[in-house]
Amino acid sequence: MIQFQNIVKKYRTKTIIRNFSLDIEDGQLVVFIGPSGCGKTTLLKMINRLTQPTSGKIFLNGTDISKMNPIELRRNIGYVIQNTGLFPHMTIKENLELIPKLKGESMDLIEKKTVELLKMVGLTEEYLQRYPKELSGGQQQRVGVARAFSTNSDIILMDEPFSALDPVTRSALQEELYQMQKELNKTIIFVTHDMDEAIKIADKICLLKDGDLLQYDTPENILKNPTNDFVENFIGKRRIWNNPEILKAEDIMIQNPVKITTKRNVLQAIEIMKENKVDSLMVTDKQNALIGLVTLKGIQLHNRNAIIEDIMEQEVLSISQDTDLISVLKTMNDHKIGYVPVVNNSNQLLGLITRSSILSALSSQLIEMEVAF
Repeated sequence: MIQFQNIVKKYRTKTIIRNFSLDIEDGQLVVFIGPSGCGKTTLLKMINRLTQPTSGKIFLNGTDISKMNPIELRRNIGYVIQNTGLFPHMTIKENLELIPKLKGESMDLIEKKTVELLKMVGLTEEYLQRYPKELSGGQQQRVGVARAFSTNSDIILMDEPFSALDPVTRSALQEELYQMQKELNKTIIFVTHDMDEAIKIADKICLLKDGDLLQYDTPENILKNPTNDFVENFIGKRRIWNNPEILKAEDIMIQNPVKITTKRNVLQAIEIMKENKVDSLMVTDKQNALIGLVTLKGIQLHNRNAIIEDIMEQEVLSISQDTDLISVLKTMNDHKIGYVPVVNNSNQLLGLITRSSILSALSSQLIEMEVAF
């Protein structure tokens, strides 16, 4: 874990960081973001002691980094910057092997790991004997990422590593970084000024302004529940429309859908439908677990005294509450259905999604944003 504890940073009379405290869990990709001059790069450089706080402490797994040897600390933390930081007089192979050699790792292990890392960032062995100037900007940045991971450290620091790249290359590297982090379970601190990039890669986003921490949360929660007007304006009021996967089933479902027990009969079911102006009923047990479904069209063919338990549809397609909007729509389209129940891990009924509930949820969000403008 990385722990910032009451960090303050001043340059003469100007305060850059104000009483900053934050706990970053192991294995998470955390993005520091905010306007220029908000202190995000300053905080990043404090982790490997390239910058010292005026006051406060930073702990790595419970150890105060101010008491650690800075050289050893840096050798065990990967670091990627915007212009890659590759040594121009060294081959790609030499750049990748430098830190592992300094750490005294065996050559057989180093050479094997070097090839594996190149492949992981989408490059082949033919690049090993080339020099940085012989590679494109995107290829150099891939090598920079690979070198950061070559330290075999648990922590990787990345300071706007993709900002100078073209959009296609940048998008590809964002995807590769995300996959590498999930595969290798590193703790990555990533600085950017691009909210789209933050949303795409982050487990959590730390949004800063003038040295103050405004909000630290998942991309989903920041988009849905910005803590103040500045955060809302910074992320963009309409950004959720560009990220429909942020909307989950629980955000668009009808809560407390009309339901019925198995012991009711057809006549009673029809009356319940009429009373509630619906054409389907969820069938649940005493624990509210979803066990079936009846529709007006389906039960009208049966005797009015027939028991729901005997005639209900038992193979009911359902989704979990954290299913995203895109997947919900795909499920409904693939199965040609106009509604789908939402359940939790215990199969308890939480809600119901219909095409009209989706339109209603989206329309209400649009109206809220129009009013805000």
